[in-house]
Amino acid sequence: MMNYKILVVDDESDICEILRYNLRGAGYEVDTAESAEEALRMDWQSYDLYLLDVMMGQMNGFTLANIIRSTPATADTPILFVTAADTEADTLKGFAIGADDYIAKPFRVKELVARVAAVLKRTASQPLSYNDLKLDVAAKRATIGTTDLQLTKTEFEILALLLSKPETVFSRASIISVVWPSHVTVLDRSVDVCIARLRKKLGIYSENVVSRSGYGYCFVK
Repeated sequence: MMNYKILVVDDESDICEILRYNLRGAGYEVDTAESAEEALRMDWQSYDLYLLDVMMGQMNGFTLANIIRSTPATADTPILFVTAADTEADTLKGFAIGADDYIAKPFRVKELVARVAAVLKRTASQPLSYNDLKLDVAAKRATIGTTDLQLTKTEFEILALLLSKPETVFSRASIISVVWPSHVTVLDRSVDVCIARLRKKLGIYSENVVSRSGYGYCFVK
């Protein structure tokens, strides 16, 4: 199972800490930022879900969400607003931007974690595809047309990661952190070997998995 990465953006440090602690306890990788501007200075396109406050400093959560939605690599990445701005107008605006859920403060931690899990489960069940290359994440199956690619677990999860955000370059370290368990020591060279094996199985789509020298790998369309 892939380790999901979550970015929490909230200008209240105690909220960031509460969410980080509880979401990590649920098995997620979690980073925090205390402003939208700080979030945008991070590797913000590499996350699987965003938890955003609305009322923050100079750039609010709605503006940050618009940036996320207008960026091809993150256009379909789930967004949950966690905010005290819970009027009907605010809620409707959040959903109009493309929010997947809207949680009002004060919130119950167990409910929030459950709703995060529900959103990730719903989005993970949607097949990833490019032309007739399809990945059924729920069934852990990769096919080209009617041909089953017979990928190993590691190959499948690398391809799922790259295909989930086309054109986004993932460093070897990022790939290792998502695909391999945290207690396993993996060398950068291991990523290269797995990519080489994956390309052999991808046939006509082998050239879509591209190396960016000095940076990492991406799936290009």
